[in-house]
Amino acid sequence: MSSSRVRVLNVSHVLPAAGADEAASPHRQPLPYDRLLKLSFMDCLFVGVVPMQRLFFYEGPGVPPFRCLVQSLRSSLAAALGDFLPLAGKLDYRPSAAGGLVVDCSPAAVSPGVRFVEAQYDGSIGDMRRLACGEEHDPEALVRLGPELEIDRLPAPVLAVQVTRPASGDGGVVVGVSVHHAVADGHSVWQFMRAWSAVSRSSASQGLAPRPTFDRAKIRHPEAEELARRFLQTIAPALPTVRSSPCRPTLALDRRRRSFLIRADQIQSVKERIMAQSVAIGEQLEKLPSTYVAVSSLVWTSIVRAKALDHGEGSGDACYFLVPVDCRRHLPGAGEGYFGNCLSLSYAKAAARDLTKPDAGVAHAAAAIRDAAREKLANPLRGAERWAEAYAGMPRERFTPTGSSDRFMAYETDMGWGAPSLVELVSPSDRGMVLLLGAPDGGVQVTVDLDGVHMDHFAANFLQV
Repeated sequence: MSSSRVRVLNVSHVLPAAGADEAASPHRQPLPYDRLLKLSFMDCLFVGVVPMQRLFFYEGPGVPPFRCLVQSLRSSLAAALGDFLPLAGKLDYRPSAAGGLVVDCSPAAVSPGVRFVEAQYDGSIGDMRRLACGEEHDPEALVRLGPELEIDRLPAPVLAVQVTRPASGDGGVVVGVSVHHAVADGHSVWQFMRAWSAVSRSSASQGLAPRPTFDRAKIRHPEAEELARRFLQTIAPALPTVRSSPCRPTLALDRRRRSFLIRADQIQSVKERIMAQSVAIGEQLEKLPSTYVAVSSLVWTSIVRAKALDHGEGSGDACYFLVPVDCRRHLPGAGEGYFGNCLSLSYAKAAARDLTKPDAGVAHAAAAIRDAAREKLANPLRGAERWAEAYAGMPRERFTPTGSSDRFMAYETDMGWGAPSLVELVSPSDRGMVLLLGAPDGGVQVTVDLDGVHMDHFAANFLQV
């Protein structure tokens, strides 16, 4: 399916609402006097990662006409940016600054505004939805429903928005948001989306809880500046050029992307299965595993089985599963309102022969994921100097990278015309990437990016639950 089915109608820019300066609004988080927000070593890890792109599908009689909808989104975005000014700034490289990466929030950097694209899709809202989850799913075309964010060279924008309507006139709209990962992690993105949708519903930004804080000094490490420099030398040694290849997410011809929904009762079944199996393998859990551990264990074992079906990999080979741990509650001074990257990277490790056992696989996976998370929560910044090398050194065929979280309630993003009928995360940056998202009624949405030859086997293993 050709990406030319998406046609740009108009490109404009949205400035933060007047009065966004903290002197006029003392309740807002102050920025440094020079308006340069120095980024942390945690932020530097993500300077070369493709932007986080989220698509929100809205349909039904409550969706207003496109013109009214665009006007509402623009005005509410302007108001929300007042509380999240770094999203309106530019990511830049200043070698004289600690670490080198900054978000420039000066009037000159902010004044162009956030890019706001209005577009039209040649089809119906149902056609647009099928790009994501129907038999006709088309990852390349799906990406075009979101805005492009150029990160190849600094200074680079931090946020872009796209609103796409169906040409058929049957109502509905897709709101796409792209955010630079060096400035925000998943928690931060949903913090902003909650604020923006609240303003869009009520035309007021009062009552945000917790209010965003941007001070990277809250991420304390004795070698913070040296870590930032080391990470940038490893990940983007040619700054201000970040990468030479285009950053728009694409999937190779032999790769497929698919989303699955696991209901709450199915998740409960997996938890009980893990509990029962854990006794047999001598890893008895004190209580039912968390939803994150249960779903991740099911995903990991299904991927390992799918690959073994095709390649007959050695049964003794170790497999690895990325466990990104949100450290906000475990670093003094950070807190739930911290806006930035606050992730510590940990790796669950288990033998393929254990993960593929029909009567013990998910328990082995759960024990490994639980132990990796516990170790990291006990000392979130331990081994930080090796994070970049550890990620780069993972054996790619036996490594499952993951992102997002079942705690992110994306389906509560009501802009004033009801909850979204579908939310898609469309920026997998690595082969085998797994993305989790909270779904309605206690379910979890799982998005998987795999080689085409493995996807059918994965689905067969995964869906047999």
